[in-house]
Amino acid sequence: MVAGVSAQAFSFNDLVKARRVADPQLSPDGRTVAFSIGDVDKAANKTLTQIYTVSADGGNLRQITKGDKSSSSPRWSPDGKKIAYVSSGQIWTMDADGDDKKQITKISTGAGNPVWSPDGRWIAFNSDVYPECTNDKCNADEDAKADNSKVKAIVAERLLYRHWVEWRDRKRTHVFVVASNGGVASDYTPGDFDSPPYAAGTGVDYAFSPDSKELAYLRNPDKIEAISTNSDIYLVNLADKSTKSITAANKGYDVEPVYTPDGKYILFRSQAREGFEADRWRVMRYNRATGETKELTVGFDQQAEELALSNDGQTVYFTANLRGRNPIFSVPVEPNFSPKTRTFVKMVRGSGYFGNLNPLPDGRSFIVLSSSMTSPAEVYRVSTATQEMTNLSKANPKLNLAAAEDFDWKGAVNAKVHGFIVKPADFDSSKKYPLVVLIHGGPQGAWNDNWGYRWNPQMFANQGYVVFMPNPRGSTGYGQQFVDDVSADWGGRAYTDIMNGVAEVVKLPYVDKTRIGAAGASYGGYMVDWILGHNNDPRFKFKVLVSHAGVYNLESMAGATEELWFVNWEFKGMPWQNKVNYERWSPHKFAANFKTPTLVTAGEIDYRVPVDQSMQLFTALQLNGTDSKLIIIPDEGHWILKPQNSEFWYKNVMDWLGKYLK
Repeated sequence: MVAGVSAQAFSFNDLVKARRVADPQLSPDGRTVAFSIGDVDKAANKTLTQIYTVSADGGNLRQITKGDKSSSSPRWSPDGKKIAYVSSGQIWTMDADGDDKKQITKISTGAGNPVWSPDGRWIAFNSDVYPECTNDKCNADEDAKADNSKVKAIVAERLLYRHWVEWRDRKRTHVFVVASNGGVASDYTPGDFDSPPYAAGTGVDYAFSPDSKELAYLRNPDKIEAISTNSDIYLVNLADKSTKSITAANKGYDVEPVYTPDGKYILFRSQAREGFEADRWRVMRYNRATGETKELTVGFDQQAEELALSNDGQTVYFTANLRGRNPIFSVPVEPNFSPKTRTFVKMVRGSGYFGNLNPLPDGRSFIVLSSSMTSPAEVYRVSTATQEMTNLSKANPKLNLAAAEDFDWKGAVNAKVHGFIVKPADFDSSKKYPLVVLIHGGPQGAWNDNWGYRWNPQMFANQGYVVFMPNPRGSTGYGQQFVDDVSADWGGRAYTDIMNGVAEVVKLPYVDKTRIGAAGASYGGYMVDWILGHNNDPRFKFKVLVSHAGVYNLESMAGATEELWFVNWEFKGMPWQNKVNYERWSPHKFAANFKTPTLVTAGEIDYRVPVDQSMQLFTALQLNGTDSKLIIIPDEGHWILKPQNSEFWYKNVMDWLGKYLK
């Protein structure tokens, strides 16, 4: 019996109705949480974000910003009386109840990501400025010249001249400090460099020392930024602006500096291997008095993310991806470094996907952001002693969706591989369903049991498909060796992992092995392109494919992408340095085999995987006489983000899959 689409199928309108809860921030006294909610206006093709507060026990939920302009990034003053935030591209402050709103910055180049000094006198923020300018009038004049000139030429004199969706030919990101009651902002990272480097870090990688006399920030000191992941932590004295690097010895990423309350240490996350953006993230401790740096996460084989300190400053909390979830871990700030100790890391809260950690004063619970494949993100209070979770934001109703199911199989060389299966909400085990395999990007990434908007599996499942989401080699959450195994082997073990997984899934009694499709983006798009040339597995065949922003021609990709350290690491050099890897693993070398119907989609301003990759793929498909369609969206980059563009993309993807699988 053929499965159809439920009359109550989860639709795109349901997806965009989900309110986008984000960025919970706990007040200094631990009693109130500020956070943001974004509401999609599909007709206006935008998302309007406002700030809310709620008591840490779940009461007194209220909206404290309003209007037709978005407000975001709420940050509490040290005394808890004020909240700094961003609106209309400037930093503002308001009382904790939303009254007495005051614009703090009036900088022509805009301001974002506010950080308070512990004494409450200062706010640090970042802004993109012309490095040759020493005042705001100069920046305003340069912007006016660029806007008014009929010549729109891009002139580059260094690599990494564009990034993600923007040209970076002149402006640099700098960290400024302004008085918390307003005034003229001062640039504390002047020079022809970005701080933080826009290809590294978490977005707010600067912090004040406990005495408010020093600022830690990030900078890449290397000459050719496009081939370097050397993000160092610098310290600047706020009085005389003297600077020094505290991580110069390490050539990998160093990010997210956090001072301990006593001022003794600076904690940060770090990667050891130069040029490898997916190396294991370690929690490090720098002694400000002695200059000694130690790793706190020795023996822990997962990637530490987003640091948070306990109220007493004795414990570091962090999250780390683990088999598709994101538990909370802890490590002492001052462990007993015994040679016999394998690791100081402990899991303090599992069974969920957690982020934005805010430890509560009781030492036994957190304010977090949490989601799953069945529920959009909400602000929760979670206990470390029990499995209790209290929804504080309550922004979204409970959705009638099927939970993700864990699925394990043996991949290449008998390695244990893991992924997820998602079924329609009205799943009937007596029916046969077509299968859609979703392949994640990265390749160093993972499908996780969390909510997403760009490749939401419920959108596919509730069109009448069983969805398989494999985490093959390269996926995070399964140990660093598993991550490392994809480099210089893009179409090797990862391909076998996926094929073996599909071969196991099609044995399930409710899967129709004659109707299988696959879709993916970025590296997932690469894998779809690779499958195109290798769709000859004797156990099953893919009937239809969807490649979004897929890496197709490795040689041309290497010369046009912006982050050159990526291709340097993944293929062990540029094409003229290691021709073998580019020849072996490039999908375009197998174009003669392209016979599977394929939808090709891309954003035109994608500088990560330039749009010509998708154009080249479509050309090969058309010249082969293979049924294919090309969709290029002019105002999107690597991700399709605007609501109406997203709706258009989803509709075309579903129509294409349905053409061959239903």
